[in-house]
Amino acid sequence: MVRSCRWRWRSLLNRIKSWARLLKRDILALWIAARDPRTPLLAKIIAGTVAAYALSPIDLIPDFIPLFGYLDDLLIVPLGIALAIRLIPAALMSEFRYNAARITERPVSKWAALVIGLLWLLAVTVAGLWLTGGLR
Repeated sequence: MVRSCRWRWRSLLNRIKSWARLLKRDILALWIAARDPRTPLLAKIIAGTVAAYALSPIDLIPDFIPLFGYLDDLLIVPLGIALAIRLIPAALMSEFRYNAARITERPVSKWAALVIGLLWLLAVTVAGLWLTGGLR
């Protein structure tokens, strides 16, 4: 019984991870579509808006608001993605998805991310010291 439950949870977790990867790929594909001249104008506007909103750290409804905080992440973004995908011709969308998948397959440098993170931390520290008068 315990093994069966574990297997179901792992299966569900794997399906969620797969869905999240596809969602990430589609958001990147929409960003590519918004900048491509072959994309129809309405689809370009919606795709660009949805991709920018999905990639932005600023939410329409802040996440700390109970129940409604994740409403935009769970409803608005997927519905916007679905609408944008419907407005883009299928052949173009498959090309954009292919390009997005190629981009996400590129190697990621963890050292570069660490250096950039440390640079941001240094910049925030210096700005904080400067604002508080600690840097004279």
